[in-house]
Amino acid sequence: MRSPVPEETTLDSRRIYDGKIFGVRVDTVRLSKGGTSQREIVEHGNSVVMVPVDKQGRVLLVRQYRKAPEKSLLEAPAGGLEEGEAPEDGALRELQEEIGFTAGRLQCMAGFWMTPGFCTEYMHAYIATDLSPSVLAPDFDENIEVVPVPLAEIPDLIRSGEIEDAKSIAALRMGLQIYGGSL
Repeated sequence: MRSPVPEETTLDSRRIYDGKIFGVRVDTVRLSKGGTSQREIVEHGNSVVMVPVDKQGRVLLVRQYRKAPEKSLLEAPAGGLEEGEAPEDGALRELQEEIGFTAGRLQCMAGFWMTPGFCTEYMHAYIATDLSPSVLAPDFDENIEVVPVPLAEIPDLIRSGEIEDAKSIAALRMGLQIYGGSL
């Protein structure tokens, strides 16, 4: 059995940016081998990603423009949790905002760190079934197209690069693995 990796002790922390979506801090840390180093940390709230499956066995994905890669991406619905919001409640809210449905059944698949090398965001992944129409107004700055995709086509869309966003690939692969390809 491996011994645990030593932790780093934070000696100093200073905030260098506070934005609407995230903040950035620089931590000075003591290294276990001696000496110090700096860690740049993006502070981002936790989030949820959902694999919503309708009665026809289609996954309801969303296509939306993403400024960072300068292109529209096909993704699983996802979003940030509001302050104090339980992950399950956030998942149901995001489904209503992004695809216009709520889920009669919401099952947690797993959770994962988005980019643990520099970001504090932890994402909760869910399968959403027994969908029924329920619309909440989307965020004012989002322009989302709902794209129903047969479950059987998901692996090919990932392999071909049509689905290329990591959170969507992780959630969709988990969903396929958990249910053996049939949700």
